[in-house]
Amino acid sequence: MAGSGAFMGALFDVYRVLSGQLRPPRWLVPLLDIGYWMVATLFVFRALLYSNDGQVRVYVFLGLLLGVWLYFRLASRLTIRLVQLCIRLVLALIRFLGRTVEYVIIKPVLLLYRLLIILFGFLWALTIFIGKIMLQLMYPFLLLGRLIMKPLRKRLRNPDWWNRFTGLSGKWVQAIKRLFRRNG
Repeated sequence: MAGSGAFMGALFDVYRVLSGQLRPPRWLVPLLDIGYWMVATLFVFRALLYSNDGQVRVYVFLGLLLGVWLYFRLASRLTIRLVQLCIRLVLALIRFLGRTVEYVIIKPVLLLYRLLIILFGFLWALTIFIGKIMLQLMYPFLLLGRLIMKPLRKRLRNPDWWNRFTGLSGKWVQAIKRLFRRNG
């Protein structure tokens, strides 16, 4: 029973340090307290069943009190430091894993994304540049086409010539004339 008392003290120190580090909301503290007492009670009754078939006597309570008192006098500080060390190790491990994920996964993906953006931007600028060069190279052919089409447009706008050439008249002639006026 003294060992059970010492275990209750150690469990209380672990609970106290963890609740101090994690700072749970105020409404959760009574629930955590109840949880601590339930775990401690189940452990004590389990030990009581194992040691003397569940008989509750005065020496059981004296043993529990002696175990708790000895624990707080001899081992409480060591347990608190050990729990704090474990917390620091877990936090360091979490930071290490976070940085590892950042440097192994996130940063390469971001770098690849940026490189793709730069590559597509370069290809877009190159496409626009080549398109402008092609337009400038096509400009003399456009002028030549206008020069060649100028006499033909004059004849096409003349309704008499057009009627003689196609044999069409009326609304078809007007529609074709409008077409050439828009493009000319």
